Amino acid sequence: MGGVALVTGCSSGIGLETALELARRGHAVHAGVRDMARAGDLASAAGAESLDVRPVRLDVTDASSVRDAAEAALRDGPVDVLVNNAGYALFGCAEEVPLGEMREQFETNFFGAVAMIQRVAPSMRRRGSGRIINISSVAGRIGFPCSPAYVSSKFALEGLSECMRYELGPHGVEVILVEPGVVKTRFMESARATEPPAGSAYAEITQKVVGGIRMMAELGTPAAEVARAVARAATEPAPQPRYVVGNDAGMFLEARRSMGDAEFEEYIKKELF
Repeated sequence: MGGVALVTGCSSGIGLETALELARRGHAVHAGVRDMARAGDLASAAGAESLDVRPVRLDVTDASSVRDAAEAALRDGPVDVLVNNAGYALFGCAEEVPLGEMREQFETNFFGAVAMIQRVAPSMRRRGSGRIINISSVAGRIGFPCSPAYVSSKFALEGLSECMRYELGPHGVEVILVEPGVVKTRFMESARATEPPAGSAYAEITQKVVGGIRMMAELGTPAAEVARAVARAATEPAPQPRYVVGNDAGMFLEARRSMGDAEFEEYIKKELF
């Protein structure tokens, strides 16, 4: 297929594997890395396969960095694919997460994607083609305890994507969501957690949920599997609006579809507590 792809959050995990997979399918990939000192794994993997992957500094919360990375990609030719992958998880219950930390979560996971879209979408719209792939999560459609900042940022990304499908679709631009479950990556290493204060009413539930997610991550879906879903979304003639990745994601979403609200809440309690 070929063309230029711009991917955010490529130092490891889903972003790294996505950059490699798109390059294997003929794209010239501009792979955004917030800290270029962490680009070694990406560069080594791309070099081993002689893939056209170009690490570029890209911090999605820095307006000048977003501008420079987008302009560099656009100078290479039309950007056919934008993958908004940069993000992290913030754990902690809503009552206890400092408001500033919750804002930071949205700055990366939501506003970072908006910033990239606003830089790249106009060229796609004028050209009449292009695909914007937003890496969401099963947590973008289902609420979980002890992660309201992360869940809310992904719910927001889902809403943004649905709105933009109506806006950009008539101009030939596809907006697609990829929704993994728990993925076996360094994601948990970069996650942040608000420690419950002494005497917190949420100490026990926070410990159980965060511990459970860490265990699930050890057996999670490989990042390469998510990357293959992204590549399908980028290259299939008629892409789906959503790609669900991982048995756990499919299980949770099927349960959500088949149960009433109260029944589903009890199901989540049994699964996570």
